[in-house]
Amino acid sequence: MLSLKLPRLLNINQVPKVFREQGILFGYRHPKSSATDCLISVFQMTNETMNIWTHFLPSWYFLWKLLTFLYGWDAWSDRYTWPFVAYLATCCVYPLASSFAHTFSTMSSRARHICYFFDYGALAAYSLGSAVAYSAYVFPNEWVGSTFHRYYLSVAVLNTIFSTSLSCYSRFVEMEHLKLSKAMRTLAFAYPYMFDSIPLFYRLHLCEASGCHESVVPVHYKHTALALLTCFLFATHLPERLAPGLFDYIGHSHQLFHICGIIGTHFQMEALLTDMSQRREWLLAALPAPSFSQTIGPVVASTVVNLLIIAAFTTTLYSMPKFSRRKSKRRSD
Repeated sequence: MLSLKLPRLLNINQVPKVFREQGILFGYRHPKSSATDCLISVFQMTNETMNIWTHFLPSWYFLWKLLTFLYGWDAWSDRYTWPFVAYLATCCVYPLASSFAHTFSTMSSRARHICYFFDYGALAAYSLGSAVAYSAYVFPNEWVGSTFHRYYLSVAVLNTIFSTSLSCYSRFVEMEHLKLSKAMRTLAFAYPYMFDSIPLFYRLHLCEASGCHESVVPVHYKHTALALLTCFLFATHLPERLAPGLFDYIGHSHQLFHICGIIGTHFQMEALLTDMSQRREWLLAALPAPSFSQTIGPVVASTVVNLLIIAAFTTTLYSMPKFSRRKSKRRSD
């Protein structure tokens, strides 16, 4: 009878510092796992298992939503729906990239860096997908067609380049300056979100001031609250920093970060779908239907640029053997 031998798990003192997580004491996979071991560990309870599944399963949910939308709305022939298609595509990609990063990040220290380079690039793409949809459906009436509206997507594309570059670079300073690295990564993700949300925040402010009763407003509030909670969890490492070892397998901040992020994306998707439907007549009267260069084009272009950025950082990793050996030596001390 065939038997499956599960990879041995390690404690925090048995893995190099680059693999350690604050407040997580047990359940680490071997830092030089094979690809097979990484795949097997998906079905083994480690401190990464829930991180993998909390993003892998939602990626298929968003793919189902995308396919359903394409079929139900005849999106290929209706340009008005293209921003939502571009947005949903990025919703499929970012959790899938994250789940793959968490799955294969223990093959080596270099593999860990490269896996998360792609993870960061996917998050930047999702940020741009959100901006594309916000530009098409969420802008307050007073700002539609304004100078800010005309340049909004161009700045959002530049923000994705900034986000990917800064987050990837943060991994190079992680060992020597952990707090600086964390701050850089938080900024890389928070700044594009804040910029993308300017039209939404202003619209919610106007609604609050005028006492409007749009049915979509509570959904936008839910997404915003979850986005802020997601950022808080990412930055604080709560609750595991308060009780090291208690949340090693279930309930640590990165799992909660994933869950809140996915639920927030769901509410964002529902809010965008509502705005797209309810504001269609007014928006099409105020502006022409979105073109390829305003929807799918920026996402494709920024994806190509971000892949080049990731390739550059990956090449840098392999061109710095002395740096890698020095870091490895420090981690083993």
